Amino acid sequence: MTFHDAHNHLQDDRFAGRQAELVAASHAAGVARMVVNGSCEADWPQVAALAREFPALVVPSFGYHPWYVGERTTRWRETLAELLGRTPGAVVGEIGLDRWKPGLPYDGQEEVFLAQLRLAADRNLAASIHCLQTWGRLWELLRITPRPARGFLLHSYGGPAEMVAPLTKLGAHFSFPGYFMHERKARQRETFKLVPADRLLIETDAPDQLLPDAMNANPLTDPGNGKPLNHPANLPAVYQFVADLRGVPLATLAAQVEENFQRLFAPRSAVDTAAGTLTIRP
Repeated sequence: MTFHDAHNHLQDDRFAGRQAELVAASHAAGVARMVVNGSCEADWPQVAALAREFPALVVPSFGYHPWYVGERTTRWRETLAELLGRTPGAVVGEIGLDRWKPGLPYDGQEEVFLAQLRLAADRNLAASIHCLQTWGRLWELLRITPRPARGFLLHSYGGPAEMVAPLTKLGAHFSFPGYFMHERKARQRETFKLVPADRLLIETDAPDQLLPDAMNANPLTDPGNGKPLNHPANLPAVYQFVADLRGVPLATLAAQVEENFQRLFAPRSAVDTAAGTLTIRP
């Protein structure tokens, strides 16, 4: 049985150069693939370097996170397009919209998001989307903007339950993070019972979105300040929780999520997109 992490940030500086150690531990835990998401121009090279160092494990993802759009240079689009073109198996993310973070300007977020979504659509690459407190506007934009034929990921989906069905029709996949294992996230857990089996993915979002202490088998801290970090090897615990939540055997869930992961994140050379449909080649 293997596990697939739909969204993390293995390049994060808080890991303090321990990436090889984290990869070894994750591999030992059964993690077969992980999508490593860049957040801005400054960390895109680190993501590319991890993909070169661990090509069997890392799916590199490049995008401008809404928290950092104010840092973009005048050539950010060209840089992103070049990276996607020369990095094998690369996808788009983390991109999105955010009205939750205090003090974060909204100006410019939609422009940057739409430019990246169109790039993903033009190249039929998966896009990993962040959304906080702007679900209505995201829905409007997704309806009127070209989207990747293979679909897109709503990472750590925390939107309304009633939006699952219409978002699914637009091509959405939904990933469940370990943070939703906390008791206070009961609403989000109920929502994930409604996600179609063929659109379900699992993520760690490491080093963020910590699991409850009792379920954290891989404690890790930031050596700079001693604060706890989420370890990517915690992924199997999230799988087990979701299997119990949805009332399916762990092996059944793992097989379904692997199929979903491959369908969404497989390199372009491995898929047919004729007439807007996908066929995974043997």
